[in-house]
Amino acid sequence: MAPPSRSRRYVNEAGDRIHGVLAQYATPADLFHACEKVRDAGYARWDSFSPFPIHDMEEAMGMKRTKLPLAIAGGGALGAGLALLMQFWMSGSDYPLMKQGKPFASWEPFVPITFELGILLASFTALFGMLAFNALPRHYHPLMKRQRFLASSDDTFFICIEAGDPRFDPEQTRRLLESTHPTAIELVEE
Repeated sequence: MAPPSRSRRYVNEAGDRIHGVLAQYATPADLFHACEKVRDAGYARWDSFSPFPIHDMEEAMGMKRTKLPLAIAGGGALGAGLALLMQFWMSGSDYPLMKQGKPFASWEPFVPITFELGILLASFTALFGMLAFNALPRHYHPLMKRQRFLASSDDTFFICIEAGDPRFDPEQTRRLLESTHPTAIELVEE
């Protein structure tokens, strides 16, 4: 006997898989207060969409701080450490040259390369960490098929609660979003 599936799959009347429920709001304040209600309802897989950043939206959504700065610091420290080790090994044991009467492995000439490699690895960590944490590149998203959603980069505000959320139920989720007074609500198929 197969174990029960953890994720429920919802389908509409036509048999298409449901991605989630999309609600549209008229103002940033409406979106902000709706995000607080969705957060308080306990949903975990949902997102808000706005044409510009809204102050304290992360707090309204209950988002935790990102771990990207720690990864960037680790990448920078790793780059600087590898640069120092590489230079100490090269000038101290692999190919020792006497320069101006200084010891073979003096640290002063190593500063520029150590700095540059630290910055290089930190910047690559920032770029690839941001892509990984944001699950990018994303070549397809079901919301992009909705004509209404395309205005999210212009002048409208949205919340989409995904069907993959453990608390998702199409009717209950719709009722929750209706209680936030959106201008429109629609079901989004995959």
